[in-house]
Amino acid sequence: MRFLADECCDYAAVDALRQAGHDVLAVAEFQQRSVDRELMALAPETDRILLTEDKDFGWLVFAARTDSPRVVLLRFPASARSRLAVRFPTWFSFKRLPGA
Repeated sequence: MRFLADECCDYAAVDALRQAGHDVLAVAEFQQRSVDRELMALAPETDRILLTEDKDFGWLVFAARTDSPRVVLLRFPASARSRLAVRFPTWFSFKRLPGA
């Protein structure tokens, strides 16, 4: 799968997903202080699913009615992030999402 990891994503999760064979573009590696709306636009432009630990994206998707079904909110305990990050793609059917 192709993911865009928000800069707040724990790098252990990013690294674990990459080691599991996923294509992960980590915002922290190319941009600092990113704007949430810009990342929401970048995900579909780059055919990726946005990964974040920032609950503000929920507001953007639902309350502001931003058109982006490509956001996954990761809320794992710090001690389990790398282990659970590689497992979460198997918990959902991403087949209908571009970038999956």
